[in-house]
Amino acid sequence: LSEKMADVRLKEAALIVGVVAACYWNSLFCGFVFDDVSAILDNKDLHPSTPLKNLFQNDFWGTPMSEERSHKSYRPLTVLTFRLNYLFSELNAVSYHFLNLVFHVVVCVVFLKVCKLFLDNRSSVVASLLFAVHPIHTEAVTGVVGRAELLSSIFFLAAFLSYTKSKGPDNTIVWTPIAVTVFLVAVATLCKEQGITVVGICCVYEVFIAQGYTLPVLLDTAVQILRGKGSIPFSMLQTLLKLIVLMFSTLLLVVVRVQVIQSQLPVFTRFDNPAAVSPSPARQLTFNYLLPVNAWLLLNPSELCCDWTMGTIPLVESLLDVRNVATLTFFCFLGSLIVFSLRYPGDSSKTVLMALCLIVLPFIPASNLFFPVGFVVAERVLYVPSMGFCILVAHGWKKLSNISVLRKISWACLAAVLFTHALKTLHRNWDWESEYTLFMSALKVNKNNAKLWNNVGHALENEKNFERALQFFIQATQVQPDDIGAHMNVGRTYKNLNKTKEAEESYMIAKSLMPQIIPGKKYAARVAPNHLNVYINLANLIRANESRLEEADQLYRQAISMRPDFKQAYISRGELLLKMNKPLKAKEAYLRALELDRTNADLWYNLAIVYIELKDPAEALKNFNRALELNPTHKLALFNSALLMQESGDARLRPEAKQRLLHYVKEEPQDANGYFNLGMLAMDDKKDTEAEAWMKKAIKLQPNFRSALFNLALLYSQTGKELMALPVLEDLLRYYPDHTKGLILKGDILMNQKKDIVGAKKCFERILELDPNNVQGKHNLCVVYFEERDLIKAEKCLVETLALAPHEEYIQRHLNIVRSKIASLSATEQSSLPADGTAAAEEKKNSFQNLKEVKKEQKTTQTTVDNKKGHSENKKRTEKNNMDKESPKKSAKEIKDIEKKRVAALKRLEEIERILNGE
Repeated sequence: LSEKMADVRLKEAALIVGVVAACYWNSLFCGFVFDDVSAILDNKDLHPSTPLKNLFQNDFWGTPMSEERSHKSYRPLTVLTFRLNYLFSELNAVSYHFLNLVFHVVVCVVFLKVCKLFLDNRSSVVASLLFAVHPIHTEAVTGVVGRAELLSSIFFLAAFLSYTKSKGPDNTIVWTPIAVTVFLVAVATLCKEQGITVVGICCVYEVFIAQGYTLPVLLDTAVQILRGKGSIPFSMLQTLLKLIVLMFSTLLLVVVRVQVIQSQLPVFTRFDNPAAVSPSPARQLTFNYLLPVNAWLLLNPSELCCDWTMGTIPLVESLLDVRNVATLTFFCFLGSLIVFSLRYPGDSSKTVLMALCLIVLPFIPASNLFFPVGFVVAERVLYVPSMGFCILVAHGWKKLSNISVLRKISWACLAAVLFTHALKTLHRNWDWESEYTLFMSALKVNKNNAKLWNNVGHALENEKNFERALQFFIQATQVQPDDIGAHMNVGRTYKNLNKTKEAEESYMIAKSLMPQIIPGKKYAARVAPNHLNVYINLANLIRANESRLEEADQLYRQAISMRPDFKQAYISRGELLLKMNKPLKAKEAYLRALELDRTNADLWYNLAIVYIELKDPAEALKNFNRALELNPTHKLALFNSALLMQESGDARLRPEAKQRLLHYVKEEPQDANGYFNLGMLAMDDKKDTEAEAWMKKAIKLQPNFRSALFNLALLYSQTGKELMALPVLEDLLRYYPDHTKGLILKGDILMNQKKDIVGAKKCFERILELDPNNVQGKHNLCVVYFEERDLIKAEKCLVETLALAPHEEYIQRHLNIVRSKIASLSATEQSSLPADGTAAAEEKKNSFQNLKEVKKEQKTTQTTVDNKKGHSENKKRTEKNNMDKESPKKSAKEIKDIEKKRVAALKRLEEIERILNGE
């Protein structure tokens, strides 16, 4: 055929664009569903922060190819297009679906160009239109991950078109198109693995179309050569040379591909592909039966399903199974077409041959014939094979329409097929709108697939509809009683419904279904890695009971023994060991997890928490910093590293601590703890106005913030604004009536500033109701009695106070002063202890500092756990809120400040005693 015939006219291209737009416009309203979640939403390779080289080291789902859990699907160029989508619109699904639609249009137009090589113009348009509207393509076009099929198909067809130009005048070889073909084959393979099969199509095209050989001619030539009666014709030698170049290039691509997957096949379970692990003859009979099943989906795409795994198609276990008739019929029909296409010369047989090549060769990687795949039937893998089907249909339609009697009927049938297929495609697109609609539509087709029941449950679970989700999960366990994942889902949902007993029972059933350890056999190869999460989930559930912590630890250790590279088990165990107050063992667990994944910011954070427990703040800070290097917005690392710097007492670290807290409040603007700690930093730097502003901001966000209220009152009292402290203390005591330090501070201000002896007395009496042995409250009450001129009561009170604190000299001196006054007292002469007598209480070792509440409001810190696709419920562990830490660690500077205050208190005490003794 001439090149002119292979050109696509503008109106033909416009027709295809219009038809595709009419069939797929509603796909733009669909979200990310099913496999899109793993390939798009959970795939870090899409993020601009991920190095581009990672795309060529990880599989389609973002998992390193070196890891056993990798599916070994190596499609870096497809992921690159996802990354470009992300660059322009992040996770806006519309742009992803629009690009898929564009790629489908391109495939249809290029396919039309290919059809024109083997069909007349009208039949080519028919084939292309049928391909454009065929409902089997909705999974490839409307499902975003189907882009791998679309991209691979573009380069697949382009490679074939390039190869058709490799024959020059007088049967000479034109090498440039062959080089371009090899390059395009490599590109197609980097989009999806089946791209490499175009080489087989090129080989068939070269021998039977370009050279015009038939099978009998080839056999005759071979026989003549073997008998020594002839030599190989020059044209055949040229053909052999081209084929050798093609095959060598293909072999090179296969070697590279094997190197990429590191000679490891992916691990699939019997739930993904039951026939793959079945004994003979069930395995062979079922795999052969799947061929007519796929053919029927092309012929009658009325019942489409997004997931054909598990029990969707029951195993063909016997030769007497009636479904074997379908297999036999299919092979008879296929065989007759192959014989016709290879035996007879002519355009018709060539068209049939190329159609068969397009059907059979691209389907081979998904056929289970050479290696097991992770599905039973997948509609998206029929995208390229359907091209051959459409060519066959168009060719058959041409034959019928050429018969005058059948011309009108053939046109009517064609119109009906195109219209019904277009309507079905339009309707099918709506099924892909959300996960719930997709899996519910699948359940209408097939109720024997536990995975579908599970997935509807997950969709409902994401909407927090746990009661309905539980019904679907339970149904999944009834459809497939040995489905470990289904029982885990039931357990998790019971846990979400706070039914811990039922949750534990479900987890125990799942655990009992796990394969037993067989000595000398690798456990990981016989179980899906996410099924090991049953140990994690069960341990997380039972460790809520303090008496069962050892039992939980045993489960973590069991998971690790089964799979020594199970990172999640080390993380969860580290969290538990901290709870069990075994920080050294927790450290070992986290270090082991870090050996498996050094790029996990949460792990470095967890290790920092361990070092805090081990009283090693320097190492803790190093690990916080490492976490922030990997994730500069790690909120808990920002907050807790700032606290650590603050508590170190090193003034040089305060500016960095402040920057981290400012970064934290930017990330968490509604968390009062951030503003409170900024206030405490400002107090340390003697920036009173700034401290006041931060404290007020914290209190505005959390009006009952205990430490912020007290420290704001304390700030006012330290800066000579005692009367402003009173309303703050009123708020504090309204929320926390038993706040001892608040009562002491309020009583002190009432007595010394407001001269409200009655109010002060109530404060100190309330303290003694709460804590009869509170020395400071008791002493201050004694001072109140002195102020009331009840010396006898004051004396008795001081004697009791001295009994509580016999080593405090100031109490003994005050008692001596009071007794001296009683002895020298005349009936008309009374002397009063100066109003600032309560200051004597400050002479105690911690003096004014003892009044001060916790230096910092500690934010809860947590050990973070990475939870992937599996359903293990791991929580973050954080330091407890130390609202009123009585004895915070003091820096050298703070100790000097305390000493200064003690000296001042002593001088005041001496002044008091001099006045008393002089009167």
